[in-house]
Amino acid sequence: MISRRRILKLGTAAAGAALATPVTAATSENNCTALPPSIASLTSMKDQAKPTTTEERGERQEKARRLMADNKLDAILLTEGTSLTYFSGIHWGGSERLFAMVLPVKGNVFYVCPAFEEGRAREQIAKAPGAEQADVRIWQEDGSPYQRVAQGLNDRGLSTGTLGMEETVRFVFSQGIGKASPQMKIASATPVTAGCRMIKSNHEVELMRLAAKVTLTAYEAAYHALNPGMTKPQLEEMVEAAHTRLGFSGSADAQVGEYSAFPHGSITPQVIREGAIVLMDGGGNVEGYASDITRTFVLGKPSDKMKTVFDIVHRAQTAALKTARPGLECQAVDAAARSVITDAGYGPDYKFFTHRVGHGMGMDVHEWPYLVRGNTTPMAANMTFSDEPGIYIRGEFGIRLEDDMHITENGAELVTPQSPSLEHPFEK
Repeated sequence: MISRRRILKLGTAAAGAALATPVTAATSENNCTALPPSIASLTSMKDQAKPTTTEERGERQEKARRLMADNKLDAILLTEGTSLTYFSGIHWGGSERLFAMVLPVKGNVFYVCPAFEEGRAREQIAKAPGAEQADVRIWQEDGSPYQRVAQGLNDRGLSTGTLGMEETVRFVFSQGIGKASPQMKIASATPVTAGCRMIKSNHEVELMRLAAKVTLTAYEAAYHALNPGMTKPQLEEMVEAAHTRLGFSGSADAQVGEYSAFPHGSITPQVIREGAIVLMDGGGNVEGYASDITRTFVLGKPSDKMKTVFDIVHRAQTAALKTARPGLECQAVDAAARSVITDAGYGPDYKFFTHRVGHGMGMDVHEWPYLVRGNTTPMAANMTFSDEPGIYIRGEFGIRLEDDMHITENGAELVTPQSPSLEHPFEK
């Protein structure tokens, strides 16, 4: 899946080419040629990341089965994407050819795979839970993968049951399976997949905590290498290079001055100026788990208005943090931050704070559940969210502060320190 950050990078590449000159001659983990000193001095943190084990994935499958029983689902079907990786460890790129994993409420998992991909599939299935009993059903190019799904379900006595589709399964696949299994009811698997993924294990929280630490370290290194006159692409290249030096992939979108009032950026070429707002939003990936952090700062002296807006956003972020706790509805966190911003004169409603205060995080940067008005889902310990209020004044500037938030047994914590000011965004 292409993230919004990647889409923006692709969209701005041509626009920024005329302004940008290479910041780095190499960005590999071991080659620091021409890197600014603050980035070249970074060392890999890769040894701190512990991969997810087959046993952990097996436990996830058993939890999924319990949720399937609770939600009257007889099986769930997963295709390419993070849910497939979450439950099996398999990484599979999407195409018009169906590769699927079917997890029944009872009995062994089975896979449906293009025949010419069988060898590659079996390499990965060998590391998945239950690999010793792997049931791989192949289909030739002129055959029907949907019939293979139907046969697998029938062999397990599920031809008249209810099959849950993971939310990203393509319609053409769901439709084909429905036609091949006309007595099978198709339903949503979200109560199962999100039900598992919303609550993180201690290991998952550790990986997310490390991902956030890596990204904040990369941001700080890029910030210390920044000078007025540099372009937006140059700053983005430095953030990416810093992540690479730290041993992981990561990136950020930077917006300058009036374009910082576009929450997800502008394609307009931009140059960093003294006294202008710079908003940097991005993240990295550690063993499949994401970070999502925004820092807003000024090189030089910010205006009084900028400092006032920063203070309001900082208080809103703190209000969300102090409000969040197990048992409270997700919408209450959004309401707490929005109240601070509205009471400070930047309302009503979505006029200046134009988006929800946060989203669930995990293997996807955005996943269930969401901190937004109308979401009555109660929070629970070991849920993870972004906490990212903002104020966006079109034609002037925007300020957003974003850190990753972990719901604890009694409240909530940010896994990275809050940014204290526009002038010193990384002081602790």
